[in-house]
Amino acid sequence: MIALALDSLSWVLLTAGGAFLLIGSVGILRLPDFYSRLHTAGISDTLGITLVLIGLVIQAGVSLISIKILFILVFLFFSSPTSTHLLAKGAMYRGLKPWTKSSASSDSKDDPPSNT
Repeated sequence: MIALALDSLSWVLLTAGGAFLLIGSVGILRLPDFYSRLHTAGISDTLGITLVLIGLVIQAGVSLISIKILFILVFLFFSSPTSTHLLAKGAMYRGLKPWTKSSASSDSKDDPPSNT
């Protein structure tokens, strides 16, 4: 009975993590500028991978594999937001302007937004 509950919980976590990653991928395609895309990629990546890895730890049970997965989780939990922050800071340093409503109204609806 407990094995069935753990198996079900792990599959719920794996499915939820996959859903967050899929929604984040759609957000990357749909959002208007670099900063918005970077934000959705960072948030969905961190949450989606966290849920997937926790689901894998539950599937693996108490073993050396679980410890390795937890080390990967800790590494990703710190490196993903840090790299997202550094990418945004580098883009701002290079002069990439964020999207605004005024820049959207000057662009045509058929053209993608420009970041100049």
